Amino acid sequence: YLDETGFCLIPSVPYAWQDIGEYLAISSRRSQQLNVLGIMNKRNHLETYISYQSINSDVVIACIDAFFPQVNKPTVIVADQAYIHTSDAIFEKLEEWRERNITIFELPTYSPNLNLIEILWRFIKYEWIPIDVYKDWKTFVTSVEKILREFGENYVINFV
Repeated sequence: YLDETGFCLIPSVPYAWQDIGEYLAISSRRSQQLNVLGIMNKRNHLETYISYQSINSDVVIACIDAFFPQVNKPTVIVADQAYIHTSDAIFEKLEEWRERNITIFELPTYSPNLNLIEILWRFIKYEWIPIDVYKDWKTFVTSVEKILREFGENYVINFV
């Protein structure tokens, strides 16, 4: 499952518990964006590419080639139909990848719920990033990198 997401200092907090009459305040401010391309399987194995720049088709191609230098058995990469996954540059690589036992499976349009890596992004943004790290960019980035690095060990999703 392949996808990209961005992380910034605007918290993704859908709700919080608080005492009656008490209000929680979370600072929110514009910041750089930490862009992540991830390729994940159902067994919680994750490969990531992290960048402060935009992720485009060239990055997707480089990551697929780097993450899968040798493929011993047929491998299917599930991706949505975002332009960076369907561009001419990607199209030109499809035959080479097929010869290397790599197939790109395009999900139907407007169906991100079928891409399991979207669940990972939600867990990271809504549950795993501690609220207190949004105060400082460096601390925030360190926290996101730690979660990505420890996914499959200390951060696990049961896809069964």
